[in-house]
Amino acid sequence: MGNSFGILFRVSTFGESHGRGVGVIIDGCPPRLNLNQELIQSDLDRRKPGQSSITTPRQETDQVEILSGLLDNITLGTPIAMIVKNKDQKPEDYKEMEIAFRPSHADATYNEKYGIQARSGGGRASARETIGRVAAGSIAKQLLAKVNQTEIIAWVSQIHTIKADLNPCRVTLKSVESSIVRCPDKLVADQMIEHIRSIGSKGDSCGGIIECIVRRPPIGLGAPVFDKLEADLAKALMSLPATRGFEIGSGFASTLLKGSEHNDAFIASDDGHLHTITNNSGGIQGGISNGENIHLRVAFKPTATIAKAQRSIDALGFPKILQAKGRHDPCVLPRAVPMVEAMVALVLADHLLRQQAQCKLW
Repeated sequence: MGNSFGILFRVSTFGESHGRGVGVIIDGCPPRLNLNQELIQSDLDRRKPGQSSITTPRQETDQVEILSGLLDNITLGTPIAMIVKNKDQKPEDYKEMEIAFRPSHADATYNEKYGIQARSGGGRASARETIGRVAAGSIAKQLLAKVNQTEIIAWVSQIHTIKADLNPCRVTLKSVESSIVRCPDKLVADQMIEHIRSIGSKGDSCGGIIECIVRRPPIGLGAPVFDKLEADLAKALMSLPATRGFEIGSGFASTLLKGSEHNDAFIASDDGHLHTITNNSGGIQGGISNGENIHLRVAFKPTATIAKAQRSIDALGFPKILQAKGRHDPCVLPRAVPMVEAMVALVLADHLLRQQAQCKLW
């Protein structure tokens, strides 16, 4: 259980990190959507390991194969199945997991819950599971772009103690992809890269913050009371590996403001839609999108697997010293950017179909 997400645009991922492959089944994608498979592969390339000197050296092409649901690149309205074969598995790198649980991993909790665990690479708890999400999210992005010209862009805004001060409205995909750390501020990006390398050379890791902006989101997405759009976004993004916090709009900073400072005043408009002078709400009011940019932030913890020796216990509870091996990112954020975009897209696509079903009969 727990391997599926969405109601009408529903995705189910499958596979383990060091198994034969990983993938996704999408059920509910509308028919007659002209898919660009190169865009799907491009998003997977942004997520794949071994892409730069600050990511894991594991070498995977992550070439996607679409098994069903298309005819001449046009969706049929039937389930779309996609798979990526694992090529560079090294289960032997995880022999230490047979001796002791890795601190801050899913090893111990999976073992307690199921009485068995996929020890090589963490199995379903591995970030490799997100391949299916990114592939599905790429299709969701194409659907949103066709229906509403919606654009979803995420970027790294903070690595450890190094922060970028950016205007979200000016961030472009080109500026994000201009740096291997995926921070659009070149000067700050260079500092982030050096910091990640320095920490990684000492056998340690670091975390940070990814920001995301949705431009031209459909209006009216989300529903009271338990299906508020920001609530579903929070669930989606907090389901990603290594996430530790979610903010939308003014976020926690709103606690420092008074109501008169925080309220988004309405402004007259000629297009017949609501518009606000400020956007402290982050594009969502009352749990429903108002058409303004959706702006959110996601906090990621330091990578749990590090080369430093750590105290642990074995399955019988006896103390052990664990020195982890394997190939891991000293910082997950550069590769997590397309993951954030994908989960945002999946939520919006699902709510778009729900909105069409509920409110567009007459």
